[in-house]
Amino acid sequence: MWEIRVVVGTHPLTGRSKQRSFTIHGDEDYAAERQAELVADHGVRRVCVERGDRLTVEQLLDRFESAPHRWSPTTLRTYGGVLRDLRRDRLARCWLDRLTPAVLETALARWAAAGATPSTLSARFHVLHSAITWGVCERLLGSDPLVGMRSPPRPYPRKHLPPPQVRQLFAAADRQRLAAAARLLERPMSRQRALDLFHAEQDELLVRLAADSGARRGELAALRVDDLEGRVLSIERAAKDAMIGPTKTHSRGRLTLGATTARCWHDHVRAWRDHPLAGDVSGSWLFAARPDRHAPIQPSSLGHRFERLRNEAGLPAAQLHRLRHTVGTYLVAQGKILKAAARLRHRDPSTTLRNYADALPLDDEDAADELDALFNDPGDDSRG
Repeated sequence: MWEIRVVVGTHPLTGRSKQRSFTIHGDEDYAAERQAELVADHGVRRVCVERGDRLTVEQLLDRFESAPHRWSPTTLRTYGGVLRDLRRDRLARCWLDRLTPAVLETALARWAAAGATPSTLSARFHVLHSAITWGVCERLLGSDPLVGMRSPPRPYPRKHLPPPQVRQLFAAADRQRLAAAARLLERPMSRQRALDLFHAEQDELLVRLAADSGARRGELAALRVDDLEGRVLSIERAAKDAMIGPTKTHSRGRLTLGATTARCWHDHVRAWRDHPLAGDVSGSWLFAARPDRHAPIQPSSLGHRFERLRNEAGLPAAQLHRLRHTVGTYLVAQGKILKAAARLRHRDPSTTLRNYADALPLDDEDAADELDALFNDPGDDSRG
């Protein structure tokens, strides 16, 4: 007779192993065979760290952050902030071989009770899980201690801007451009009035590009004047503060712009290419503070420009990123899910579905009619 003990889990508070005992009758070979079967059926794999060293969550996060990654500037900044928050939490002192879904669920509940928003909870979970996945790939961990755990609910995406409000933004941008052009005609030699017209044209191009392409703010800030060929726009870089790097998904996107937006781009570039303010050697950045285009404008500055424009349009709740949601919402509502995913440059169409599922058109009228016929007598007109 043999007694076989199998680790079936860990206590969520103490982290100690929970075991189950089995009694086996037979010889040693049969007992060894049954032990392997019981471990496969009931056992759990514990986290194993190379060379027997034990790591805490904080130590794993440190190694994860210092390792080489192909992160975009936006991801680098976002992950850095979340990693700092995780290190300051007492979860950082937890040993990885004691980290379980129950332990993390307790931490998530504690953060929520302290006022953390759904987006904060989602970010902390996904950054921690990314660090664990990296640790498994690097063979620091033998397995994922959070395997099977579902992520917290994702924050609901920002609402799109209705098309009438987008047209209000277009109209406000057009008024500002015409007013700046009229002021320059009054004083053609005024350097400041020429700059005002340059900025007004860029503001109009900004709002049209955002509403047409669905590009992210960092992608807009990193555009070059030669990224548009005819009506085909290439998006292959993004800006974060003063850094220029890959896009969020590390992919190169190509899309066709509307004729009006493409004409606005080409007219703007052509009008200022040989302007005296452009200098002898012109740069290549589309959005810039000066017509020489030697330095790109930072994404935050694009945001400030849009804020001034939205206030002029009487839309204080409008945000630049909501124009991206307008693109996604409209295309998904037309049933063009793959085209929406391609235009928004989502890595996976499931991301598009997850974010814009509420915009899917209803096609269940036939099902409703069938159920109505199933449950109701066709000859019953008692309800009028």
